[in-house]
Amino acid sequence: MGGGDGDGDGESHGSLHRSTINAIAGAVAGGVARTVVSPLDVIKIRFQVQLEPTSTRAAFAGGMTPGISKYTGVVQAARLIVQEEGIRGLWRGNVAGLVMQMPYTAIQFVVMSNFKTLVSSSPQAARYEGSLSYVGGALAGSAATLGSYPFDLLRTVLASQGEPKVYPNMRSAMVDIYKRKGVRGLYAGLTPTLLEIVPYAGLQFGSYDTLKRWTHALNQLKDGSGDTSLSNTQQIACGFGAGLFAKLCCHPLDVIKKRYQVEGLMRDLRYGARIEDRAYKGMLDAIRRIVAEEGLKGLYKGTLPSLVKAAPNSAIIFYVHESTVAWLTSHF
Repeated sequence: MGGGDGDGDGESHGSLHRSTINAIAGAVAGGVARTVVSPLDVIKIRFQVQLEPTSTRAAFAGGMTPGISKYTGVVQAARLIVQEEGIRGLWRGNVAGLVMQMPYTAIQFVVMSNFKTLVSSSPQAARYEGSLSYVGGALAGSAATLGSYPFDLLRTVLASQGEPKVYPNMRSAMVDIYKRKGVRGLYAGLTPTLLEIVPYAGLQFGSYDTLKRWTHALNQLKDGSGDTSLSNTQQIACGFGAGLFAKLCCHPLDVIKKRYQVEGLMRDLRYGARIEDRAYKGMLDAIRRIVAEEGLKGLYKGTLPSLVKAAPNSAIIFYVHESTVAWLTSHF
């Protein structure tokens, strides 16, 4: 009896230790990735909340002509943001992004690890190994989103406001949104976010595991010694491919989410038409209006910076997480 209790305590302690390591590694990975790719995220958001059709016609530095988009390309947008807002403009909303991303990735990896541990005891686990990574990723993404969503919304608002600032900092944005819209205002766009994150996180984790298995198999074919461990370059490549694939599949839902998040934001008109409060009656109405007013391309605004951001972001997160887990496991 006493031995059974001891085993149970040991197993519980081991599970808690693994969860703690995964949480720390996830937070570190999320923080590093967020800081590195923040400029691309800011550019992506500016495109996504720009109602005017993205045009290659000249959007000049001093402002914009009605009907002509302010931002027309990634390089042009970066140059214009730095010119009007300084280099710090490319990291606008990064504090809120860090506050969102670090707990998000921590929760994500803890849930994913615990899910894998839970299902590994099933006799059917090996048979459905490939599918389980997609299911676990979807669950992990949903849990992480629910736990960190208000900071995602604040990050979007701060990154999209431009100059002059509507809100000087994260606290002022949170207080004003809460006063005007209540708690529901801090969760605006949660439904399309969850509808996006379930397939996105599932595809990201699932395709990462799939790419790793394929790479292991290729290594085994090349090296008869049986050593199939992945090199740093291979790990990064798998994360890069997973992020690229997942984001390409789910980008339109991300555009809709961003539109909900900035409803009612009274940013300067030189950044284009504003999205009025309660502009969309629902997700289907948002899709219908975007397509009717901006064309099908409207659902893919910001795709290039989004893909350019998502791929290295995913690669950094998976690589830094696994490296941090390995270091913490060997030292603690």
